[in-house]
Amino acid sequence: MATLSFSGFCRLALLLAAATLVITPAMARHHHHRSHKSHLPPAGQSAAPAPETPAAAPIPEPRPAEEPDRESELEPQTPVVAPTPPEKPAEVAPEPPATAPTPPEKPAQVNLPPDPRSAELPADKMPQEEVACRDRLKALGVEFEEHKAEHDAAIGCSIPYPIILKTLGKSIGIGSGAELNCRMAEAAARFAADVIQPAAKAEFGADLKSITQASAFVCRPRHGGEKLSEHAFGNALDIASFTLADGKKIEIGPVPPEKDAEFLNTVRKAACGPFKTVLGPGSDPDHALHFHFDLEPRRHGGTFCQ
Repeated sequence: MATLSFSGFCRLALLLAAATLVITPAMARHHHHRSHKSHLPPAGQSAAPAPETPAAAPIPEPRPAEEPDRESELEPQTPVVAPTPPEKPAEVAPEPPATAPTPPEKPAQVNLPPDPRSAELPADKMPQEEVACRDRLKALGVEFEEHKAEHDAAIGCSIPYPIILKTLGKSIGIGSGAELNCRMAEAAARFAADVIQPAAKAEFGADLKSITQASAFVCRPRHGGEKLSEHAFGNALDIASFTLADGKKIEIGPVPPEKDAEFLNTVRKAACGPFKTVLGPGSDPDHALHFHFDLEPRRHGGTFCQ
């Protein structure tokens, strides 16, 4: 092999260096082209869509600047001259009347004429009608005793010929202290025998044994009035209850048991006629617990039953 001279070696090295500079860029372009082809999809297959760039988030509009509160900024202006309030009219004192008003007159009190019975006094000899009344009581089997005359001039009470009942018949007792005039005593005895006794037998199957009296002669005026009560003349009898032979007691009141109520209604209705006044539960508060029977004289012989 021929030996290269130094100058020949230098020329060969320059040529190689120049060839290297030329070949290296071309090889780089060829490698890039092949690499790009290897990433392309096969024929007939569309390329995958490129990922979309997310839309930008909406930017909120800037909040308008709050306007300053004009009312707070505006200070009330003081008026130049403060308004003067209207003057209060002077109060005029009422003139005193020339003469003091006269109070209304009270209604004149009506003085009732005195009851003529208040002046009745016993005679030296008992009137024949009083004697006959006592004979009738004895025929009915009524036991009684005579009592001294009752008379109070200040109040007006009077019974010239009173009696005190011990019984209302042969088998009907009455509470003690039943002081009446003879006419009222006879009416009570006949009513007990003719009405109360049959009603008790029909309703309860037992005889009437006794009547409990709540009041007979009492020297007083009527409740709530100036007129004298019929009790002041021994002309009224108050009955509180009835007792039968079998021991049953029927009391008078606002709401008695049903069977007792039927008996009491029968007695009460039948009393209107033999007696001129009939009162009881429902008439007024004073008669809520008893029957009141009396012989008050009424115009044309009328009755008052409640």
